[in-house]
Amino acid sequence: MSVSIPSYGFPHSIVDRKSKVRKGQLVELIGHVTHVDGEWVTVNLGVPVTVNMDTLRLVTAYKPPTRKAPQVDKPT
Repeated sequence: MSVSIPSYGFPHSIVDRKSKVRKGQLVELIGHVTHVDGEWVTVNLGVPVTVNMDTLRLVTAYKPPTRKAPQVDKPT
């Protein structure tokens, strides 16, 4: 599928094999924030894309819990 970002000028292609695509369907694009300038944010989607901050949602990366003790027994 191809997503058109009006302020960017050319389509961004993504692959979604899990669902059937319909016109007007919302699509979530995930990328790293590279620059913040007032209400404009640049997000790296493979290419940098600048969008209004109101259209973004902050998602924190999942970090698995760390072990306090090693999983392997100490040799005796």
